Amino acid sequence: MIHKHGIDKKIKSQKISSLFPGCGISSEDTGLGTIGKIDHARIPSGITIKMHPHINDDILSYFRTGVSKHMDSENISAEISRKRLMLMQAGSIFYHEERILEPLEGLQIFIRPQHKDDSPKVTFYDLEETDSMDHWRLLASPTPQTPLRFTSETWIYDLRVKEQTQLGLPALPKKGLTAVLYVFQGEVLLNETIGLIKEESVVMQDEPVQLEAEPDTELVLFFTDSDSDCYKNGMFSGNQFKL
Repeated sequence: MIHKHGIDKKIKSQKISSLFPGCGISSEDTGLGTIGKIDHARIPSGITIKMHPHINDDILSYFRTGVSKHMDSENISAEISRKRLMLMQAGSIFYHEERILEPLEGLQIFIRPQHKDDSPKVTFYDLEETDSMDHWRLLASPTPQTPLRFTSETWIYDLRVKEQTQLGLPALPKKGLTAVLYVFQGEVLLNETIGLIKEESVVMQDEPVQLEAEPDTELVLFFTDSDSDCYKNGMFSGNQFKL
């Protein structure tokens, strides 16, 4: 199965465009397994996103430009940037505020937790290198292999292409997973037939994959076990068809 989400399928506001990866695939769930939605944000400096709640959402902040100052109800204050990722696991309830210190572009990735109403938790991860050149880098997973650890069956990788190149996907962490490939920057040709540009994505399962990417293309790759247990009624990660 290969299903393309064109840029015209995203839900857009002034500063954010949202991908609901289950739309167009399922009439019952806007998400895809453990992946609730992916927000692509472009926010100018000087903006403050005031203190607001999350309930039963796991949110990975993946910024490629800019700096944001994070403050939350757990009395944590820290800057997030291209070099530092943040995973907020809201659990029963969690409040946070973001002050945009430098013009920002990045992803807010809403993952569904395995269970509802866990204790809130915030984890930061300082990257050794800002870019993973021509190599898939594992950023977050449900295993101790990564400091950013989900409770649900979700894996996230990234890669930046140095020069025009052909590449495949990393080995599946386990059998039977579904992949979502998101183009953050640049252009990709999938299996010589499916073109993807910035902000487009493709859902794949049980398919051979060959990618041809232009120089400086940036990709984010998700694996999810669509049959695994997860909580699908989170505030933002939850199934929007049931709201």
